[in-house]
Amino acid sequence: MLQPNIRRYLRHGTLPQLRVFEASARLGSLTRAAEELHIAQPTASVQIKKLAETVGLPLFEQVGKRVYLTDAGQRLYAGCHEIFRALSTLEETLNGLRVMENGHLRLAVCSTGKYFAPRMLGAFIQRYPGVGASLEIHNRKTLIDRLANNEDDLYVFASPLDREDVVTQALLPNPLVVFARDDHPLADARQISFERIAAEPFLMREPGSGTRQIATKLFERHGLAPKIKLELSDDEAIKEAILAGLGVAIMSRFTLGLEPEPSRLICLDVEGFPLENHWYFAYPVGKQLSATARAFMDFSRLEVKALVMHGSGRRRQ
Repeated sequence: MLQPNIRRYLRHGTLPQLRVFEASARLGSLTRAAEELHIAQPTASVQIKKLAETVGLPLFEQVGKRVYLTDAGQRLYAGCHEIFRALSTLEETLNGLRVMENGHLRLAVCSTGKYFAPRMLGAFIQRYPGVGASLEIHNRKTLIDRLANNEDDLYVFASPLDREDVVTQALLPNPLVVFARDDHPLADARQISFERIAAEPFLMREPGSGTRQIATKLFERHGLAPKIKLELSDDEAIKEAILAGLGVAIMSRFTLGLEPEPSRLICLDVEGFPLENHWYFAYPVGKQLSATARAFMDFSRLEVKALVMHGSGRRRQ
């Protein structure tokens, strides 16, 4: 809320008046101040007069041929320096938003994004070491809530958002595959029909997750219903359940990470897979992206693809 005791200074062009006053006090001459500021002396006189009226106290006094600051003038002169310093600090802060080299990026990604987002963000910071950044990792529902509340600068989803109030831009391919343990009976099979794989016990993410929505629509297109063995809240839990022999799962190929270590997880050769899908940048309609956020989007599309595409997962040959 605006403090009532400063309203008098907001009714007039106080900053231009303070500029003239500061120069006059510093130089000890209204004429010299007008010359420094490249304005006419009568204009400078009017500015000083208006400022004195705003303050409600005389700012200068003439003793003989010399002009001195009054007590009010001395206090105002000291206040000028504080005001100008505050404005200078503010301008430096705002300039950090105009140019990305010293900006800050708040990135929030879906849970699958944890397999590539830290490296993507790290490569960006390495390129622009003056940039500060923070990374939030959440499930789809939480991510949508954060987006609705405009809590972050950019969001990365594992599947598109069908909403008119959100801008989405494709980032990178995010193919979905069927994961199983390497000793699964279908591990060596080729071109497994969807009807056959649908008969397997499935491990699914929680309702509302992007991967769950895609898998559900896929079963519906085939006129089938998945035999859900377990619902789990994150991909790591699903991976452990697969390794425990509890079933198969449809997940992002990059669930194995960018550089997968030897694992008993394999990608089954199922007809129609991998499913075409993408990661998407998203932000609310009307959001004014900072220079840092825009630079990160450009950087990601042009250069980070190489960091991700080689982590394609492992299929039984």
